[in-house]
Amino acid sequence: MLKLTARQEQILNLIKEAIDNTGFPPTRAEIAQELGFRSANAAEEHLQALARKGAIEISPGTSRGIRLLGGTPPSAVPAVSAPIPLPAIPPALLMALPLVGRVAAGSPILAQEHVEATYSVDPAMFSAKPDFLLKVRGWSMRDAGICDGDFLAVKKVDSAKNGQIVVARIGEEVTVKRYRQNGPTIELLPENPEFPVITVDPNTDEFVLEGLAVGLLRSWH
Repeated sequence: MLKLTARQEQILNLIKEAIDNTGFPPTRAEIAQELGFRSANAAEEHLQALARKGAIEISPGTSRGIRLLGGTPPSAVPAVSAPIPLPAIPPALLMALPLVGRVAAGSPILAQEHVEATYSVDPAMFSAKPDFLLKVRGWSMRDAGICDGDFLAVKKVDSAKNGQIVVARIGEEVTVKRYRQNGPTIELLPENPEFPVITVDPNTDEFVLEGLAVGLLRSWH
């Protein structure tokens, strides 16, 4: 059993709650704000201590590059950086997920013409059982660790909580953004300051929630 300080336990629980609620770990700034630290550097020091004790793994270069270790169930670890196909697992334990590429306007996201390939993956890798993989295009979610060319694991849902990362269709466009609803207005927030917030009025805009991000596969390019 890991020997953690009270503050380290608090931060570890915060990471677990963020993954459970949004599908992704918090940023250093979010940890600092939640726990009242003066700067993100204080959060980074505690994260490094947790990494040294084997409770988490830190991926450099991404603001949400935190992976739970130390006996945490695999289902609580949403982000996986690994080649595809994944290492050998008994076939009976694998599930087949279609990979959706570009989506034509006006047709269902899982229409056969959108499916570029099918991958066999271990469902225990994700925070919830996904229904399909979506090929990410662009860098609007870069600071959430979601990069151009990644495969986002998506669970089909018809509602979302504020802060969750979703796949949404607005008119003819399919986008990956962080969800926030304020009254009747829906905002789709990028995780890259170079991209604008998308504001949706469900009463006038053609808006469909296609699914919730439950994990990430990073293919080797």
